Amino acid sequence: MTDEVHIHTHGRAGHLSLNRPKALHSLTLDMCHAMSAALTDWDNDDAVEAIILDHAEGRGFCAGGDINLLRNSALNDGGTSGRAFFHDEYQLNHQMMTYSKPIVAFMDGITMGGGVGIAMPCKFRVATENTRFAMPETGIGLFPDVGGGWHLSRLTGRMGQFLALTGARLDGAECLWAGIATHYLPTEKLAEAKARIAEHPDRIAGILSELSVTPPPARIEGNADLIAKHFASDRYEDILESLEADDSEWAAKELATLHTKSPQTCKVALRQLAESQKLDNFADNMVMEYRIASRVLTRPDFAEGVRAVIVDKTHDPKWDPATPEGVSDELLDSIFAPLPADEEWKPL
Repeated sequence: MTDEVHIHTHGRAGHLSLNRPKALHSLTLDMCHAMSAALTDWDNDDAVEAIILDHAEGRGFCAGGDINLLRNSALNDGGTSGRAFFHDEYQLNHQMMTYSKPIVAFMDGITMGGGVGIAMPCKFRVATENTRFAMPETGIGLFPDVGGGWHLSRLTGRMGQFLALTGARLDGAECLWAGIATHYLPTEKLAEAKARIAEHPDRIAGILSELSVTPPPARIEGNADLIAKHFASDRYEDILESLEADDSEWAAKELATLHTKSPQTCKVALRQLAESQKLDNFADNMVMEYRIASRVLTRPDFAEGVRAVIVDKTHDPKWDPATPEGVSDELLDSIFAPLPADEEWKPL
């Protein structure tokens, strides 16, 4: 297995604890495989009635997937190892989404990208005062994958489209308000919550409710009407025009944010969420996202975005195409097109 995930049972609960503190518990392929194998074992073990998912130490719950591996793949092996990572990571996402036993995710800290992918399928999602939730992929030329199309498109009031395009960070109170989290607990109550869940896995909802506190006001609620208005269209140019026509400070700030993002990724994300909303099962969503990932991984924007934001930290990506108008419907069609039958994504 791997020492990057601690795998235990306590009482009547299985326990997955991410353990890459220096990388904010970002997921590697080995971690995905170890988690998947443990979940398979516990699925067939009557002594395990629920699963606890958290992180061992440090600031992150899970900051994402292995971006360096993906960039290295894009630059050096034509995307082969990157596609393998996406394929198996998405199998884990789907396995969690369809799991027969309740999983409780403790999103105590940074929960981004791949971390969102393992938190959102869980029946119970606990936010705290430390939670920082985001899907920041448009800033690196990727897209909100790991089931992001499914989860974000099902938030109300165009909140998902706003989060997908801007990469906005939500705190724990905002996650509860938006329906991303199911409960809000203070950090000092988490150890008690986990111990009680391990003892009484049939009482998870009651335990979390008893330990919940009223969060601070959700700041994003004050902008909900603006988000619903300006992010109403599935056409990216319409969103930009709507923000440009609004002379408020908020609109100017969101417009400036969007101007730093990959136009290709923003258009991909809007189509991805629109398509996902029409789907009635999560597996079909992951087939679509794997098609997108297979194409986007080797397009120019991904390696360039990671260079500018993560490697060189110059924050000056040169996007290609450089403008929304340059991202043609034909390009989008090619990104979403089916793969050869033997290359399509399949569940475990």
